Amino acid sequence: MTTWTDDTADRPISLTAPCGIDRAAHHRLDEAWLAAAWSHPSTRCFVVSGGQVLIDETADGRTEVVMTPSFEAPLTEAHRYFLGIDEDGVAYFALQKDALPGRIDQSARPAGLREAGLLLSPRDTALMVHAVGLENWQRTHRFCSRCGERTVIAAAGHIRRCQACGAEHYPRTDPAVIMAVTDAEDRILLGRQVHWPEGRFSTLAGFVEPGESIEHAVRREVAEEVGVTVGGVEYVASQPWPFPSSLMLGFMARATTTEIDVDGDEISEARWFSRQELHDAFETGTVLPPFGISIAARLIEMWYGKPLPTRSFV
Repeated sequence: MTTWTDDTADRPISLTAPCGIDRAAHHRLDEAWLAAAWSHPSTRCFVVSGGQVLIDETADGRTEVVMTPSFEAPLTEAHRYFLGIDEDGVAYFALQKDALPGRIDQSARPAGLREAGLLLSPRDTALMVHAVGLENWQRTHRFCSRCGERTVIAAAGHIRRCQACGAEHYPRTDPAVIMAVTDAEDRILLGRQVHWPEGRFSTLAGFVEPGESIEHAVRREVAEEVGVTVGGVEYVASQPWPFPSSLMLGFMARATTTEIDVDGDEISEARWFSRQELHDAFETGTVLPPFGISIAARLIEMWYGKPLPTRSFV
């Protein structure tokens, strides 16, 4: 019988740690409050572009999102998004631009969430996840899905309104299930997507379909992708995953069959691993683990019993 209590159990899942940021949604429609917050000397803002922000190392070795007071910010009116307030009353905004600003000192560098999420504080990570999610949605939803006319930004970046038909559109979040499947021998089932490099394996995952429970989605996706039947399904945790707009719902699942029949469309290869087999594959480099920021890594760790080897972003 598998026990999910181990020396990795207390490790937080990336992008989900308590951050001390109140999103303060009740202020998003208050234009007077937003204007006052933007002009306050304590307010901080940063630029997001193409899913990236500038990060920099501090003198004491921490990594932070590069932020500036609002009066030093690049000019943008329409694409200024209110992200929330911290425990000290500091308001935070993200500015969507076509490119990240240059840095005179040349010490800062652009980074996406897959890298920055492992380096930043919970506060900065939460702000970045929020900003990247809004930017992704804003860039791809400029026109009304009801009448086709161009929409305008409202609610400090959290609504797009159609001035032609009056429709309001809200940021899209797509629920997706991700599951560590084990069998009666306590082996784990890992697969390789068709577009992944040779040797990269991870847990199976897929989107929840309309009218479907998340438990059914787990069973359906495993059956479709690798031909394995799943019985018991146990929810573990969720993780925001704005690549571009998913919410990952993590599960442990128990297989009732073990014969593998990959679909060839999404999954090109799938294998059952014992802990020793997976350890040996990591040691020889024949299997590459998922990046540590992903909930997939934590699901595998819960079964594996210790942290997975780290992967470089270089």
